[in-house]
Amino acid sequence: MVDLYTLCPCIFGGRPVAAEDAGPAGVTREAYPTGRIDLAADYSRIHRLLKILTLIQSAPGWTAQRLAEACDTSIRTIYRDMRVLEAAGIPYYHDTEHPGYRVRRDFFLPPVQLTLDESLALIALAEHVGGREQIPLTRAAARAVSKVRSHLPHAMREQIDKIDKHLAIELARAGPFEGIRDVHDAVRTAIIERRALRCCYEAATGDGRDRNEPFHFKPFTLFFSQRAWYVVGHHERRDDVRCLKLNRFTHVEATRKAYDIPEDFSLREHLGLAWRMIRGEPRYDIELLFDAEFAETIADTQWHETQQIAWQDDGSIRFRCQVDGLDEIVWWVLGMGPHCRVVKPRDLADRLATLATQVVELYRPGLRRGAAT
Repeated sequence: MVDLYTLCPCIFGGRPVAAEDAGPAGVTREAYPTGRIDLAADYSRIHRLLKILTLIQSAPGWTAQRLAEACDTSIRTIYRDMRVLEAAGIPYYHDTEHPGYRVRRDFFLPPVQLTLDESLALIALAEHVGGREQIPLTRAAARAVSKVRSHLPHAMREQIDKIDKHLAIELARAGPFEGIRDVHDAVRTAIIERRALRCCYEAATGDGRDRNEPFHFKPFTLFFSQRAWYVVGHHERRDDVRCLKLNRFTHVEATRKAYDIPEDFSLREHLGLAWRMIRGEPRYDIELLFDAEFAETIADTQWHETQQIAWQDDGSIRFRCQVDGLDEIVWWVLGMGPHCRVVKPRDLADRLATLATQVVELYRPGLRRGAAT
């Protein structure tokens, strides 16, 4: 186990000293022959060393380059810091399987000291989101945070108890998840062990001819979005990277077939500028005009990462963004009814006109298909 008293002598270049002989931060002038103590630089380095130690304990793949980027410093400085950690007795090594620094598993730091803000954020997410499974399959987070909560200082627990009952998080309801737990566990295990899955899948569209045809699937990323769990990975039969919804798998089994996740794979890049999560082609410049009645509601929300809002003199707004494909945004615009007009592109306006006409037909008097009463 390591603490600041272990690291400080290695940082300052001196030796542990008795309290009566110590200067600021417990450092003797022997460590600084000039008598000048640059405490700001020392504290900055301590902070960086602890951050490095936390990172290489938390996950594999922390190379000197990644550490330098995370700590906003140079690779040369990282190498010097690693020598300090070695001198302090930190049992790290270079992992060849997942290139990067790792710390031996039987080594641990003292419990992390959380601030009140950090504790409240952690408890809110774990208990209100995970505990109620507003994101399915995250109830374990509530059990974990209860252990963290029990180790918080008494004064902090009292403050949290006062505000916790007056804090709530309500997310959009997710779909049924009773049948996806096994699929979720199988996908998660496959990612950990880098072993492909043999699957059958029922797509939301199509004629269903290949519904029961098994295929090998190599999962890259498991993620929750738009009220459901999804997995992105390589679909061998399609020979393409696909996004599949967990509740549509009809069969999943592990195989011994090894695979690698491409180092350059990024979920964000895979989704591109999709309106939500279905990336289409080509990329469109969207411009919409919202009337004054809906303007403030639209402007108050970040609907898309590229959006820009321009207020007009009459209280309306022009909403601009870029999206890859129109299959998702068309339904969002349609839901705004007469309060939104498409300025461009023409393709989006034409699709909305067709859909709006079909909606009108549903309510035209004299239709035989179950008229509303």
